[in-house]
This record gives sequence, C-alpha cells and structure tokens, in this order.
Amino acid sequence: MAKKRVGELIKEARTNAGMTQEQLARKVKETSASDISKAERGELELNKEQLKAIAKATGVTQKSLLDAAAGKSLMVKPAAAKKTPASSQLRLNAGEKKLIELYRAANPDARNYAVAVLKGKVPTLMQNIGGIIDIL
Repeated sequence: MAKKRVGELIKEARTNAGMTQEQLARKVKETSASDISKAERGELELNKEQLKAIAKATGVTQKSLLDAAAGKSLMVKPAAAKKTPASSQLRLNAGEKKLIELYRAANPDARNYAVAVLKGKVPTLMQNIGGIIDIL
C-alpha cells in the first residue's frame, strides 16, 4: 500500500468526521478553510499545533497526523475510546446509527438544537400539544 501524504490523511479524517473544510478551520486557530484545502492538496504544510488541533477536532490520534507529517505513518488511526469493560460498551441499533448519521450531516445550529431537545431543555411537539390541550 502506498504511503499517504499528510494532506490525504487530513482530508480522510475530516470527511470521516463529517466536517467541511470551513467547519474544521473554525476549530483550528489561525487557520482558514483555504488553508485546510491547501493542506489537503499538499500545497501548505501545517505546523504541529495545527495538526494536533485537527486530530482533536476529527477524532483521530495526534500521533497518526504528526507521524504522517514526519513521513512515518501509513494510515489515519481513530483515537482510542476510553477503556471501559466489555459489558458497558455500546452497541448501536439501526435507529441509533441513523440518528448519528443525521447528526453528523446537520449544521452546528441543528446539532445544538437536537442536543437541547434530547436533554429536555426544549419542549417537544407532544409537550406543546399537551400544553395547548390543557389550556382548552
């Protein structure tokens, strides 16, 4: 397997995280969407701090991007999940997987709203209807 350039690894990590170049750039200090684009094409070399921020934002290990920048890595490695006993690991059903897909595809405002609804901070449609019925 041919060794991937760091730019290809950045793009792979970004797309796997469901992020646009603009969304990623907002999470990396002093980096624009244009800088992310140039880095992905291999036209701009990002510094160590930028690579660390990209790794954190996309959920890959910092080591995988830093090693790639140094010419050592072959692939993006997902960041290790917190170690938990096997009995407490989550298994997702089809509905839960669909929710994750929808969440990743949503814009930041929609994501924040969805989280607020799930935390019970925003009344659901049924709660609103119940309130209207109580008034009548």
